[in-house]
Amino acid sequence: MVPGGKSRKDIRPGLEVAIVLKQDQRTGKRTRGIVKDILTNSPSHPHGIKVRLTDGQVGRVQEIGKPEEQ
Repeated sequence: MVPGGKSRKDIRPGLEVAIVLKQDQRTGKRTRGIVKDILTNSPSHPHGIKVRLTDGQVGRVQEIGKPEEQ
């Protein structure tokens, strides 16, 4: 995965991302999923663009793309 997610133009529905859910902001725990909707209207956001995943979870994008092979 590539760090990013602060610019709306880099995110589109169907993209695999890692987000931080509201309840996980203190720990920074990331949740992976596929973008269903982009909820942030502004072109950028310092904490990450807010999205809804296909499973309904909402959070701010921290990484974009598939996880890198270990």
